[in-house]
Amino acid sequence: MAKKATNKKTNGFEQNLWDTANRLRGSVESSEYKHVVLSLIFLKFASDKFEERKKELIAEGKEKYLDMVEFYTMKNVFYLPEESRWSYIKINAKQDDIAIKIDTALATVEKNNKALKGALPDNYFSRLGLDGSKLAALIDTISNIDTVADKKEDVVGRVYEYFLGKFAASEGKGGGEFYTPKDVVNLIAEMIEPYKGKIYDPCCGSGGMFVQSIKFVENHHGNTRDISIYGQESIGATYKLAKMNLAIRSISGNLGEVPADSFFKDQHPDLKADYIMANPPFNLKAWRGTDELTDDPRWAGYEVPPAGNANYAWILHMISKLSECGVAGFVLANGSMSTNTSGEGEIRKKIIENDLVDCMISLPGQLFFTTPIPVCLWFISRNKKADANRGFRDRQGETLFIDARKMGTLVDRVHRDLSDDEIGKIARTYHAWRGEEKDGVYEDKSGFCKSATLEVIKSHDYVLTPGRYVGAAEIEDDGIPFEKKMAELSATLYEQMRKSVDLDAVIRRNLEVLGYGK
Repeated sequence: MAKKATNKKTNGFEQNLWDTANRLRGSVESSEYKHVVLSLIFLKFASDKFEERKKELIAEGKEKYLDMVEFYTMKNVFYLPEESRWSYIKINAKQDDIAIKIDTALATVEKNNKALKGALPDNYFSRLGLDGSKLAALIDTISNIDTVADKKEDVVGRVYEYFLGKFAASEGKGGGEFYTPKDVVNLIAEMIEPYKGKIYDPCCGSGGMFVQSIKFVENHHGNTRDISIYGQESIGATYKLAKMNLAIRSISGNLGEVPADSFFKDQHPDLKADYIMANPPFNLKAWRGTDELTDDPRWAGYEVPPAGNANYAWILHMISKLSECGVAGFVLANGSMSTNTSGEGEIRKKIIENDLVDCMISLPGQLFFTTPIPVCLWFISRNKKADANRGFRDRQGETLFIDARKMGTLVDRVHRDLSDDEIGKIARTYHAWRGEEKDGVYEDKSGFCKSATLEVIKSHDYVLTPGRYVGAAEIEDDGIPFEKKMAELSATLYEQMRKSVDLDAVIRRNLEVLGYGK
C-alpha cells in the first residue's frame, strides 16, 4: 500500500472551498448546510462529466445523439437537461431566484436518472432561505474546480471526503451518524481484503466503507466489477448522502428502496455477504421495545440481545448475514469486549465457542469525531480452516489479539490519525498469522500481538480485550553491562542525596531568619 506522512496535509483548494462554504453558517445550521455544499459539488461534477461526454459525441460526429439519454448512461454519465447544467446555474448565480433554480436542477437530474432516485435534496435551497450573496460566492468558488481534468485523481471524491470529515468534526457527536474516519475504514479494508463478492454494511452512513472497498480493489489492481454492494441506512438525510457519495464515483449499489432500520425493516432479507464492513452506532439504547424482536431468527442459538444496548444485536445481525466463508470487520465500543450485562457475556461466550472470532484489535483514543474514547475492531470469520488457494493455514480454535493503543499521532489537539505504515503493520501481522507467505512468518510479540487458543480465552472468562493476552512490551537491551549501569545509577543517587542535605540546611537557615527555627 502507498505510504503517506503520518500527519495528513490538506491541499489548498479544499480549504479554500471550506472557508467559502463556512460563511453560510451564519444563517444555516452545520447539520443542514453540509447538504447545500455537497449537493452543489455533486451538481458541478455531474455537469462536468456531462459536458465531457458531450464533447466526445461531437468529436465522433454524433451531434444528432447529443440529447439522447442512452448515449450518456452507456458511459456511466448522468444526462442533464439545460436547466440542470452548471453553466446555467453559474450564469444565474446572482439572481434572486437562484435557490429555486438549484432545487429545480437537482429535481430534474434525479427525475432523469433512476440511479439517483431518493438521493438528492428536495426543495432544500429555497426552504432554507439562504443569503443570496453568500450562495453566489459559494457557486463561484465551486466553479473554479475542474472535477474531471485529472483522470488519475478523484478530485470530487477527495473534496467530498474532505468535507464529510470537516462536517463530522464541526458537528461533534452528530457527525458520527454519517462519517467513519478514513484510516479506520482503510484498516478494515486492508484486513479483510474485499477483492471479489458481495459487500454489506447494515448501517452504512454516508457510504465510506463502500468507497474504501472500491479503492482497495483499484489499488491492488483488481476488477471492481467483481464486487457488488449492499447497504442500509435509517436516517433519511444520511441515506441521501450515501447515494450521492456512490453516484459521484460511478459506484452502483443497492441501498434499499428507502431509508430504513436494519433491525425492523431489513431490505436485504436473503442476503449472504462475503464481506461485511460496518461502524454501528455505539451503545445504541432503546433500539427495540421490551417484547419486540424477541423471537427473531437472527438470534437463533444465542440469548436475545438486551433492549438497552444494541451492540450485540448488531453483532448477531452481521453474523446472520455472512456467507459460509464470509468475514466481517466492524467497529464497536470497548465495553463490548468484556461486558456481562443483561446476557451479553453469554452471547459473547457462545460466539467464541462457535469459533467465529478471528481477530480483535484495540485502537487508540481520539480517532473518532464523535468520541475521544478508544474503540475496538472485531473480525468475525465463518471459516478458519486452511485454504490452499489463498495460502491460509488452519486457525481453527485460535484468535489473534492485537494491541494498537499506542499507535497514531495527534494531528490537532483532539484528533489522532493512524499512518499508512501503522495500518500496514497491523494488516501484515494479521495476514502473516493467517499464513500468507508474502507477509512473512507470524510470531507473537509481547505488548503487540498474541495468538490465543480457545482454552486460553476461556481461562480469561471469555473476555476479548487484547491487553489481557499480549502482555507488556519487552524492554530493549541497551547493551550496557549491569555492573556499569548499577555503578552509574548509585553515583547519581549519592550525588542527589548530598544535594538534598545541602538544600535542607539552606531551608533551616531561612526558617531561623524568619523566626521559625528550632
